[in-house]
Order: sequence, then structure tokens, then C-alpha cells
Amino acid sequence: MTSFSAVTKAYRDAWARRRIFVPIYVAVRLLLVALIAPGVAITVNLAVSLSNQTALTDQAIAAFVLSPAGFISAIVVLSLFLLAEVFVFAVMAGSLRMGESDPWRAGSAAIGLIISRLPNLFGFAVRFVLRVLLLVLPFALVSAVIAWWTLTEYDINYYLTFHPPSFWVAVVLIGVVLLAMAWVLIRRLSAWALSLHLVLFEGVHPAHAFNISDTRMEGKRGRLKIELAIWLILRLAISSAIAWMAGVLFSVVPLQGADNLRLALIYSLVIAGIWSLAGLVLAATALGALAVLLDGFFEIRTSEPPHPEPGSLRMPLFAVVGAAVAAVLIGLWFGQHLLARIQAPDRAEVIGHRGAAALRPENTMAAVLKAIEDGADWVEIDVQESADDVVIVAHDSDFMKLAGVNLKVWDATMEDLADIDIGSWFDPEFADERTPTLRQVLEAAKGKSKVIIELKYYGHDVDLENRVAAIVEEMAMQDDIATMSLKYPAVQKMKSIRPDWRAGVLAATAIGDLTGLEGDFIAVNAAMATPGLVRSVHAAGKDIYVWTVNDPLQMSAMASLGVDGLITDRPAMANEVLRIRAEMGPAERLLLWMATTFGMTVDTQAMRDESP
Repeated sequence: MTSFSAVTKAYRDAWARRRIFVPIYVAVRLLLVALIAPGVAITVNLAVSLSNQTALTDQAIAAFVLSPAGFISAIVVLSLFLLAEVFVFAVMAGSLRMGESDPWRAGSAAIGLIISRLPNLFGFAVRFVLRVLLLVLPFALVSAVIAWWTLTEYDINYYLTFHPPSFWVAVVLIGVVLLAMAWVLIRRLSAWALSLHLVLFEGVHPAHAFNISDTRMEGKRGRLKIELAIWLILRLAISSAIAWMAGVLFSVVPLQGADNLRLALIYSLVIAGIWSLAGLVLAATALGALAVLLDGFFEIRTSEPPHPEPGSLRMPLFAVVGAAVAAVLIGLWFGQHLLARIQAPDRAEVIGHRGAAALRPENTMAAVLKAIEDGADWVEIDVQESADDVVIVAHDSDFMKLAGVNLKVWDATMEDLADIDIGSWFDPEFADERTPTLRQVLEAAKGKSKVIIELKYYGHDVDLENRVAAIVEEMAMQDDIATMSLKYPAVQKMKSIRPDWRAGVLAATAIGDLTGLEGDFIAVNAAMATPGLVRSVHAAGKDIYVWTVNDPLQMSAMASLGVDGLITDRPAMANEVLRIRAEMGPAERLLLWMATTFGMTVDTQAMRDESP
């Protein structure tokens, strides 16, 4: 039998056992989430306790991870997730040898086997994770050096937006490193292929399992490496085919106007549900196929029974049934509270991100005026200091993305800025746009919209906080502005020099309790927003804003969560979504929330605000 035939047969065998593999896969994944969550929480709490804050955000996380304690904590968290993968595969491999056609009995016996081998299985999993991490670490370090060498001359946003030659050099070099890493991993994993089986079915001590597996796989590793590569290619091909089919179906969603939004949502939700179910079945089937492949290389060489008798294992089954009942009860409770939240009136304000950055070049007067015209409650801008001590509006550390000019913001004078066109990159129509000052933005917004001023730091600031405060007070707009920053000490400084002003913490990532940080609001990446976070922020008497929300379904979902502000590149669209939501009943709002939970997006060209 050829390697390709062996792999396709493994997939067919796994598909034939889908009634066993899929329920076991889902049940074990849910169980492991419940089990590893406390471990992750303990590690995170330990990490935060080593600082003098209740939470660590972006820059603080980066600094912490680079410290010895932080590096160890990051490895522990990563290891917990890798351990979970080992246990999932162990249950799948165990169920394969049960010889049972009933998923409950096969799953019960497999869990019983895992429990009986738990100490040794845990020891194996720890050793396996450490071996994999030691193999991956050198390649990760080399990739980091390549990225530093090729992608640090200019602001990272320039590389991500325009993909210059150095970007592709980095992609190719890092790609080669990753291919080399994949080859090394496949080579070692093929030698360790039987180690888990030896621990599970022969009672071999974890310390010896890897060497014994290496010996037994002698002469077979080449074939297994080929089969593993084919298995992965087929897995990716099937996944791509499913995504392509879903994309085709999504492309015919009727989105010619806001009037069709309800019909589009129902149609799209059905597609998303089928897509999610197909992905789940594929994940379980592919893992089952891998178990079938590896099982074909294993022959038991001990007189010990390979597994407990399925019929004698009642307790795990009762435990699973009990967990299922508990999950249903929790789901009903959660559903009631969710519906109550969806029935609540929206309170979200619309915040124009860098003005109306989807329709005008970001952080320009054109973008600011467009956001005001589109009814934004707030206009959000980024500020830095120029070389001649003027507070200007700029996000990146240089002007490469906006103008192709290799000039750092802190080295630029107002005379320099007068010659730099920051609008043509977006559209030649905006060739006259120049970097505005904070004063110009405040003058344009006064009496029309409030302004959120994000303080940007690249290590060259002089007195940014005091200069911003002076300009705001000169304009008499203390009640119409708020400040925020990714740099938490800057938030603390603003609260110390102007305690009555609104100031907030901006976080793309965070660990710990965000509500314990100083500030009047929290601005988080939309992916971080959960019902629990929203409740805790509100309970602490603070507001929560989410960014950058440009998809109408996601806008609606965030409003359903009860966030206080939508930071968006499309203020007009956000206002329209909130208007449509106001006309919807609870069931329709629930549908909107569920659609986004399935990962749907419907931000098509037809729905974008194209007003002049």
C-alpha cells in the first residue's frame, strides 16, 4: 500500500467512526477547557502579583515576558495548552482500541484508561512538551532576529501596509526557517510516534518511552514522515475547500442595502452554522485519522490487557452525563441573562478612529471633518511632539506609510511637515493634506464633537502630557476631551496632573484585572470584549470602549454586550447600525449576536458609506 493510500484509508476509517470520534472530541475539549482554566488563571495571577499593578497591558506584558519570571510564566501557559492537546489525542487513541461502536461506551472506556494511567500520562505529556519547546525555541529565536534585521528600520505599519522588498525578504527567510523547523519536528515526532501508545497500552515509564519508540520505529520513520506530510496536506486541503464553499455561499448574501439586513442575517447565520459544524467534524476526523495512522505502526509486546473492559466503567459515563446536564442548566441561565442584555437599550457612543479613517486618509483634517459630518460623538486622534515642540497629530513613528518619507516624527519640524503630503497614498484627491496640529483638530471639533487624544510614545517624548493639557485649557475644552494611552504610566501621569479630566487605559492585550487600573474608561481590542469584562468594568464605575469595529455585525454584537463606545473607521455606518438595532426586537438582536459569535462578517462594499 502506498503512503497516499494509507493516509486516505486512515481518513476513511476515521470518517466511518465519526459517531465515536466527534462526540469524544467535543466532550474532551470542553472538559479540558474547564480543567486547564484554573492553571492558566493561577499563572496569570502570579505574573500580575510580581508587578505593582492589578493588570498588565501591552507594553508591560512585553517587558514582563522578556524578564526571567515572565518568560517562565509564558512557557507555563503555552505548555498547559500543549498538554491539553496531548490529552485529547490520548483519549482519541484510547477510544480507537476499545473496539466499541457505541460512542458512550468507547468514550467511557477511553476516559477510564486515561484515569488509570494518569500519573504516567502526565509525566509523558510534560516530557513531550519540553522536548517540543526545546526543538522550536532556536527556530523562534532565529525568526525573531530576521524580523529585527529586516523590519525595524521604519515603522512596522509601513511594512504591513505596502509590503516593500525587505518585507518579502523577511517572509521568505522566516518561511525557510519555519520549513526547516517543520522538517526537524516531523523527523523527531516520527521517531517518538509510539511513545504515547507505549505509556497507555504497555505501561512503559514515560522516561523510557521516547527511546523505546525510537528503536521500534527504526526503518519505518521514512514512511511515517511521508504519511504525516500527506495527512497534513489533506487536512489543509479539506479545510480550504470548506472555506471556499462557505465563501461562495456568503458571496451571494443579499446585501444591496440596509433594507435587506434582516434577510441577509438569517441566510448568513445558516451558512455560518454549517461552516462551523463542518470545521468541528473535520478537526475530529483529522485527529482520528492521525490516531489510525499511528496505531498502524504499533504492536503490543506485553501480556498486560491493552485496556479496561468498557462495560465495567460506569463512573466516567455518569460524570459525563452529569457534566452535560450541568452545561444545559448553565446554558439556560446564561441564555436568560443574554436575552435580558439584548433587550436593554443601546448606550454605545460612536467614536471616529483617527477621524473617519476608512473614508479619508487617517489623522488628517479631512478625516476629522468627515467624522464630525457623519455624526461621531467623539473623534479619536493620535498625538506626538515634533522637533520644534509642537503637538502634532500622527500615529506612526515616521512618515514612510503616509508619504514614503524616511523622517522620524520627533526629528520633523513644522517646516518639514508643510512639505510632506500625507493624503495621496490614500487617494490623489487628498494631495493637499498635511499633518495637522492638536490645536487645529480641537478648533474644528469645538462645539460639534468631543475628542479622544491618544498619547503616543516612541521613547523621544519631552513633555507631551503637559503640552497637551496646556493646549486643551487654552481652548477651554476640558469637558470635551479625554486622553488615553497604551503606556500605563502615561495614564497615571495624566491623572496626577489633571485628576478631573477623563483618562483611560488602551489595551490590545491584557492579563489580570483591568478594572483595578487608574482611569475613567478602558479601551480594548474588540476580541477581548466579553460579557464578564463588560460587567466588571461597569461594576468598577468605569466605561468600556472597543476598537476597531468596522463590521456591522460586530458593531451590533458589541452594542449587545453593553459597551459604552464603538471606536470605528466608519462612524456613519455605526450610527446606521445603532439606528437599525433600535427598530429591532429581542429575537432579531439575538440573531445578530449569534451571527457574530459564529465569526461572520458582512462588511461588503455595498454596505459602506460612500457619501462625499
